[in-house]
Amino acid sequence: MATRRPQSQSPMDPSTSIETKPSASDVSPVVPKHVIYKLLGFTAAMITTPIGMYFVTVDFGGSATVGGITAAITANVILFTYIWVAWQDDKEEREASAGKNEKKAQ
Repeated sequence: MATRRPQSQSPMDPSTSIETKPSASDVSPVVPKHVIYKLLGFTAAMITTPIGMYFVTVDFGGSATVGGITAAITANVILFTYIWVAWQDDKEEREASAGKNEKKAQ
């Protein structure tokens, strides 16, 4: 109750309401589908590939320690690959945006 309204002004009073015009809503997704698919693909790779590399290394005579090291290296390779792919996508978007800005300036 920080502020009080006078009794003559109620929240349902039509004189105090703000009229808004209906506008066309944008129902396009915020994140493009190709970005979601890349994220899902890299997520699946981060789950399956290091585990698979661990068991492959252990099955071919390596110790559990060597298998763990191989799995860790594989996970880091996938992570850096994801960062590189995201960087390249962002670079392409920036170049496309710069091209549109140059056309507008002319």
